[in-house]
Amino acid sequence: MTTSTSTANPLTKTLIVCPSEIKLSDEEHALLQEEAVGLCHALNLDVITTLSPVIKRINPATYITKGHVENIQEQIEKNHIELVYIDTHIKPGQQRDLEKSLNVKVIDRTGLILEIFADRARTQEGRIQVDLAYKKYQKSRLVRAWTHLERQRGGASTVGGPGEKQTELDRRALDVEINRLEKDLEKIKSNRTLQRKARERESFPVIALVGYTNAGKSTLFNKLTEASVLSQDMLFATLDPTMRAMRLPNGQQAIVSDTVGFIRNLPTELVAAFSATLEEVVEADIILHVHDISSEDFQNQKTTVRKTLNNLGVEYDGDNIIHVYNKIDLLQKSDPFEAGRLAKVSRKDAGSATVSAHTGEGINDLLNTLVYHLTLGQTDYEFAIPTADGKAVAWLHRSATVTKTDYTENDAIIHVTMGEAAFNKFTKVFGIKPI
Repeated sequence: MTTSTSTANPLTKTLIVCPSEIKLSDEEHALLQEEAVGLCHALNLDVITTLSPVIKRINPATYITKGHVENIQEQIEKNHIELVYIDTHIKPGQQRDLEKSLNVKVIDRTGLILEIFADRARTQEGRIQVDLAYKKYQKSRLVRAWTHLERQRGGASTVGGPGEKQTELDRRALDVEINRLEKDLEKIKSNRTLQRKARERESFPVIALVGYTNAGKSTLFNKLTEASVLSQDMLFATLDPTMRAMRLPNGQQAIVSDTVGFIRNLPTELVAAFSATLEEVVEADIILHVHDISSEDFQNQKTTVRKTLNNLGVEYDGDNIIHVYNKIDLLQKSDPFEAGRLAKVSRKDAGSATVSAHTGEGINDLLNTLVYHLTLGQTDYEFAIPTADGKAVAWLHRSATVTKTDYTENDAIIHVTMGEAAFNKFTKVFGIKPI
């Protein structure tokens, strides 16, 4: 059991329950508890104490055993607990039965993460995606979550007959909202597709930042683009998708995309709702997987990101992924030998870089690594381009090295040297194959 220091503000007094179906080591328990506390703090909850019961058999009614429920009841009475957070996904019936037994509000992992996202969304796109995920989640919890709709319903023309159950009315109203939000989300996807096509025609490569929440993506984003995106030491500090231009050392311009942080057991509702945002990762020319190398949970976080990318259809071991080992400054303090070893390995590996986004250490090496990947596989090509197609000619002059140009009656025969990424983008955008 761990106890936090209560703040002076009248925040919601919260008890965390971190159940486990297998016996974990003390270190593993501590890491799970630390993340659970971080999630609660992200929603500004006052964590009073944390329990870690081992669940040998799931109770169909309350998920945890009767003895565990009694233990929680004692803590509620002792510490005047107002909210119990269960750090796993529980069924709606289990949530309701727990609330009846404990006589306090109960929220599970999915519900808490959705609350955090709802609290953090700032842009219209972010709000739509979060609202859609939240409504899909609440649809299975209609009995207690949607009684307020009755006050909003108004005229008799929008309600059913006198024998229709309240939950059926609420479900109908909720289905209408979900349908509307899904249509709005489709518009977002269409707009993003158009924006991507426009960027492709401008030849700018797209670099997407991914990683576990709080790995330092937004700090690195700010360092690369000289932007001022919110970057704080908390889970899900950044939610809304952000894109900015950056200039590479060779003069080439690129677009950097900052994405929502991943987390273990990310709710399926959120993955589905944020598909429009995550498409930027799938379509990116280069993916920077930002690791918090100072975290004791580094390997588990890496596994979570790998699984999430694989679920998105991204090949984790692909040549377009660069591993950015961030917070090397913190690792140098806690384990200088490992920090030195990692830095030495990264210098010999074109697929990784060791940096501190906070101090700027290693950023130049990362920039040079990006240039290397974007110019990887430099090859000589010849393209026959109709002289009227000025956009294709201009594209090659911007994004490749034009060594010679010959002219026929109808075409310009352009000799270029270009990298694999530029070649793939040119042939995709303009549909012109080399001769």
